[in-house]
Amino acid sequence: MNQKLDFTTSSSAAIAEVLCKRLEEIRLSRNISQAELARQAGVSRSTMTRIADGRSISLDSFIRVIKALGLAEHLATLLPDPEVRPVELVRREGKHRLRASGKRKAPAPWSWGDEGDDS
Repeated sequence: MNQKLDFTTSSSAAIAEVLCKRLEEIRLSRNISQAELARQAGVSRSTMTRIADGRSISLDSFIRVIKALGLAEHLATLLPDPEVRPVELVRREGKHRLRASGKRKAPAPWSWGDEGDDS
């Protein structure tokens, strides 16, 4: 059962369900029992049941199960690397961003500058 989902428009509950179902499919494809994977991951058997049912689990449990399945290298693809591009480092004189910038004021409307001239 291949779970397809549009992650951009789906609810967080729907995404959690699909991710748990994928973990369950991987477990079954490797012929590992729920009890054995729970032991290897250091999570409870009920956590494995929640995964099998497609119910949400804690992030810690999710990571533990992924690591126990030997899929830890895939965790890096969940979020893009926030590393600044080399061009940006040069522009910032080698300094990394420490905080987000505040809201900027909207610029005044452009004018020719002679609107107040009565001559």
